[in-house]
Amino acid sequence: MSKQIVQTEQAPDTNGPRESKPLRVVQRVVFPADKDLDVLPLYMDSGDVPSSALGDDHTDRSSAAQYQLSGTSLHPDDLLGRRSVRVRPGQRLSLGSYFNAFPASYWRKWTTVSTVTLQVQTSGSGSLVVYRSNARGVTQRVESFRVSGEETNVHELSLGQFGDGGWYWFDLIADADGMTLVSADWSVPDNGRKAGRLNIGVTTFNRADYCNNTIAAIAGDPQLRDIIHEMIVVDQGTQKVCDVPGFSDLAADMGRQLRVIDQPNLGGSGGFSRNMMETVSGGEADYVLLLDDDVMVETEGILRSATFADFCRVPTIVGGHMFDMFDRSVLHAYAESVDLWKFLWGPSGDLYHRHNLAGQNLRATPWMHRRWDVDFNGWWMCLIPTTVIKDIGLSLPVFIKWDDAEYGLRAKAAGYPTVSMPGTAVWHVSWIDKDDSVDWQAYFHGRNRLVAGLIHSPYPKGGDLLRQSFATDVKHIFSMQYYAASARITALHDVLSGPDHMHQTMSKRAPELRAMKGKFPDSAMQQDPAAFPPPRRRKPPRKGKEPSAPKLYALVPWLAKTLIKQTTIPASELSVQNPEVAIAHQDSKWWRLSQLDSAVVSNADGTGASWYQRDAKKARTLLRESFLLHMRLRQNWETLQKEYRKKAAEATSIKAWETTINKAENGRAL
Repeated sequence: MSKQIVQTEQAPDTNGPRESKPLRVVQRVVFPADKDLDVLPLYMDSGDVPSSALGDDHTDRSSAAQYQLSGTSLHPDDLLGRRSVRVRPGQRLSLGSYFNAFPASYWRKWTTVSTVTLQVQTSGSGSLVVYRSNARGVTQRVESFRVSGEETNVHELSLGQFGDGGWYWFDLIADADGMTLVSADWSVPDNGRKAGRLNIGVTTFNRADYCNNTIAAIAGDPQLRDIIHEMIVVDQGTQKVCDVPGFSDLAADMGRQLRVIDQPNLGGSGGFSRNMMETVSGGEADYVLLLDDDVMVETEGILRSATFADFCRVPTIVGGHMFDMFDRSVLHAYAESVDLWKFLWGPSGDLYHRHNLAGQNLRATPWMHRRWDVDFNGWWMCLIPTTVIKDIGLSLPVFIKWDDAEYGLRAKAAGYPTVSMPGTAVWHVSWIDKDDSVDWQAYFHGRNRLVAGLIHSPYPKGGDLLRQSFATDVKHIFSMQYYAASARITALHDVLSGPDHMHQTMSKRAPELRAMKGKFPDSAMQQDPAAFPPPRRRKPPRKGKEPSAPKLYALVPWLAKTLIKQTTIPASELSVQNPEVAIAHQDSKWWRLSQLDSAVVSNADGTGASWYQRDAKKARTLLRESFLLHMRLRQNWETLQKEYRKKAAEATSIKAWETTINKAENGRAL
């Protein structure tokens, strides 16, 4: 076996020879353990990308979209193992992929590292080509080498030119006899710090099968197991993880590295706070990595998160991205921030959700080459240093929704950045397949946004937050979603009552909201398609066309006309007997529903539908109450803001959470 060492792009050393430092592997080249063809484009691709595909304008999605790549023609049999792949004669294989390219700009920005070393072990004959990109997504060849036989190539590469973005990767081009990638990894000079110990914290509620699969994946990765102190599963459901077939074998395999805590349902914030609390009190782990229960994990990403955190300049929250579990090559969430004027979370800058890497991979997606800085990372996968928890506390007691965004803003204010790290991700059910904005969770969407705004908004009266909140209520009411609107009005009352209500209602508010469902036809979901009468309309749609979104110039008169109809004109008798139309979930826009007297509307995951029925009296009552409560919030904003900010540290303290957990456990015992 030969070994070739190449130093590339190094700045001249004016102080004489440098003393080489030992290297630490920070990213291994890996392939899907199950040889799943749907996710292969996330690990590799074949074929050339025209340089014009990676043009200067990284925001021009239409021009980039014309370069549709086929992903890879690789056969599953060519995957020889977790780290090895065969390249067939005459074929080219690129590791310029989401999971296997090296995100150089993130390492340059957030760590003390200045060089990275690529080590590639091959057998057979062909070429090894090293590439880099810049922040605009332009590909640049760094160097190419001929390889033959069994050979290990080591390439030291500078990170100096990656100020705003860019990746490193390599391609393999096989000669007539073919070649094999035996293994490859990326290493950086060891900073002398001992590898941090990791706790993995999972909060689960009746997702026992998913949770068991996550435990199995983690148990099966020996490199990850080496740095894990403990995996803590906080089980808040009635379908227990411990009852899943095969759990006992997993528990025996993991031994003291696995602990399951049975806890009353205190939502995601209650479960994750318990994970944080146990990690701090245990005193053994440097980090806790929070994981949702309904995910599929790439264990290499978990290992990378902890390793990256070991090299960060300051204690740093390291988050993973979200891929769509039901469309596994689709990157659903990449970088997220909070618009402080609207006080609404969403994609950072001009990013957008949902990008299919099977059709347009990393090399052909210019915006992915820029470094994107964030305010927070979703807690589907998020590593938090123990030192950060000790300084700023646990989650805000909000049950679900906004706990991760608020924590990121709180950490940022205290000097702890969040990095959404490329190459670390989970597959998770995306929110486009959920109805959580129109069911009992509407309460938490509304309340928690307002609470977070009271604590963190830098604008008088919260900027545009109150107007946006009222507009959301109007849309729900105009859409005949009276259950969601009522839940949001309950949220307004709670916000106005002051910050103490959060801990006081932790264990009881969600059951109370679910109990309200029986009062509202729009919340009564039926799975049987024949459960509803056939649609009948009193009169056909105007000019044979369904309602469309109002034009901006006509919005005010349109709203006035719709308001009069919604609050003063009773629904037709026919619409009470038969729904006017049946509407698919993706077509159930508020401006369309607002023009109807009744409709059967499908839910997001396609398992059923509900019958929405307009009620002028109910609409009038809800609109009036929402308006008056928002006016009270506006009038009392400064006073409430002082109260919430003053109580924030106490509400997120270990002592407060211990009291709430103990109270919930005592209540369950009774």
